[in-house]
Amino acid sequence: MTERAKRAATREAGADLLSVTPADCSAYAAGSLLSVEHLSVADVAEILAMTARLERMDAAQWARVLLGRTVALLFYESSTRTRTSFELAAKSLGATTTLVSDKSSSIEKGESLKDTGLTLRALGAEAIILRHPSSGAASLLARVTGLPVLNAGDGMHQHPSQALLDLRTILLRQGRDASTVDAKTLDGITVVITGDILHSRVARSNAMLLPRLGARVVLCGPPELLPESALGLGTGIEIERDFDRALARADVVMMLRIQKERLAGFDLNLAEFIERYQLSAERLAAIAPHVLVMHPGPIIRGLEITGEVADGAQSAIEQQVSQGLAIRRAVLVRALGVKA
Repeated sequence: MTERAKRAATREAGADLLSVTPADCSAYAAGSLLSVEHLSVADVAEILAMTARLERMDAAQWARVLLGRTVALLFYESSTRTRTSFELAAKSLGATTTLVSDKSSSIEKGESLKDTGLTLRALGAEAIILRHPSSGAASLLARVTGLPVLNAGDGMHQHPSQALLDLRTILLRQGRDASTVDAKTLDGITVVITGDILHSRVARSNAMLLPRLGARVVLCGPPELLPESALGLGTGIEIERDFDRALARADVVMMLRIQKERLAGFDLNLAEFIERYQLSAERLAAIAPHVLVMHPGPIIRGLEITGEVADGAQSAIEQQVSQGLAIRRAVLVRALGVKA
């Protein structure tokens, strides 16, 4: 993507960010998944129930659910887990998919997000899955196209399907009912999120979702990556600078990579970060031998987490990936208004 195209896309999407509020949800096509803010607890319960119903089907039944439907994947940023799981989810349900990236389309020539979206609609796309570097891009695309849009990550704003798959992973690993939730489902559970929280749409989405279901969320990191005003703390969320103290309270610890691509102008001492915040086997054994370990990926082994911990018995990292496929089947069915 050329610098000119990036600047144009950023201006266009960014201009819409301030208008994105929970009350705006009715302005978008039913089935859009733009932000955790737009999901009620009942919506979350509906998605989990749909996930459970689809999981009980076999591959032949899946293949008929979205047969004849067309889904576009529009990715302005690199992605492995999210893009692949959305694509595999759509194909497993019988949908036709098309992938558009900034490296192989008219986006590289400076085409705006609006015009790209309108082109996909004219070509028959019935829903669009969008990843974009600008906060608010998914809401803008939903507004201008009138199509259901699934936000696969917009800047440092939101990643709602990641929060949903993280929730389902926690429920399954805690031995709880993963087919529904209410406001008390996670009562007594403390989730510690550690690392580059300032730049993390995953942290924001989880910090919005989990406390509404009863969890206590503890954000942990140095001031450079977790300023006091980073998230606009709400009920059920707190900041703890001391990782060992936070870890001692945790039922779940979610590690986040340092997003070097967003750190221009930051003065961060990596050696100090590793010493204070890395999740190592020694730290885990000494402080939290039974905690559930999570990571949304990509993992930077040897930085925020060691390979031994990432591959260990307490790790749910691979399960998060598989739950991504399950959850994304459900949100695609919901987006296209199909009964399954």
